[in-house]
Amino acid sequence: MSYAKKGDWVQISRIVLPPGKRAPQVPEETQRVPLKKMVKGFLLQDAEKGDKVTIRTVIGREIKGKLKMKNPVYPHDFGEPVPELLPIGREIWEIIGRESKKK
Repeated sequence: MSYAKKGDWVQISRIVLPPGKRAPQVPEETQRVPLKKMVKGFLLQDAEKGDKVTIRTVIGREIKGKLKMKNPVYPHDFGEPVPELLPIGREIWEIIGRESKKK
């Protein structure tokens, strides 16, 4: 059984610039590592993790890269809500003389 099947939502990585080919203003320790690009899309063939694969992105581009993850998550967030900022949208509508669309 394959790690990922054709049609699965996956993430690949590919090297955009190899070590030493980065912009001259990039710090030396950064120059020593490749610039990698991570892309999500639908797998076009069954594959194992680490295989070179082709994916089709949601906008239809076909991109080749190394299979990293099946069903990738979005691990970032914007943190806890700031209570002082929550009413700003309503207050702005009041300032410009229009009623808030949602109350």
